[in-house]
Amino acid sequence: MTATRLTEVPLLPEIRLYQAAEQAGLFDSGYSSDRPPPFWAFAWPGGVALARHLLDRPETVRGRRVVDLGSGSGVVAIAAFLAQAQGVRAVDADPAAVTAIERNADANGAQVEAVLGEADPVRIADAEVILVGDAFYTAAVAAAMTKLLSAAARRGVEVLVGDPGRGFLPRHLLGEVARYDVPVRPALEDTKVKPTTVWRFTV
Repeated sequence: MTATRLTEVPLLPEIRLYQAAEQAGLFDSGYSSDRPPPFWAFAWPGGVALARHLLDRPETVRGRRVVDLGSGSGVVAIAAFLAQAQGVRAVDADPAAVTAIERNADANGAQVEAVLGEADPVRIADAEVILVGDAFYTAAVAAAMTKLLSAAARRGVEVLVGDPGRGFLPRHLLGEVARYDVPVRPALEDTKVKPTTVWRFTV
């Protein structure tokens, strides 16, 4: 497993995560083709912006059942708990991410149900708010996520997405909620600051 240590998250002084070293890249630390890269070892800008939004606007999730899809490190789920969500489920398809979510939640005194699995209707059946940080990074993932989230929005579920301008974001289905300039790692994003938007699914 990728080596990590507990460190502060830029833009989120309320939260600390077990993260890879500052200079580490996504495909460092023993990555191999038979397992997914360690997305969970980094605080990605979409998740950071979405977490910041929840902490700034806790009424978004306060007293509501929340599901964080493609949770990775669990940063969004932890923020939802700190914003007083009634219950928080964090879903990820990578077993290592589920372990990381549990570890990070414990480090922040957060009660988060970490669930191994794909983003599908079963995982979100009881959600009042669905949160997705930085998930529109490939065509296949974006297509599946868009179908699932659009259906949820049509049922009246509030669906919020944090995204720094990934190429497969379905902007025609979204309304802008907030913007943040998120400090990021040059080793991952080739820049030091990433303008990042929080969106709401409108259909």
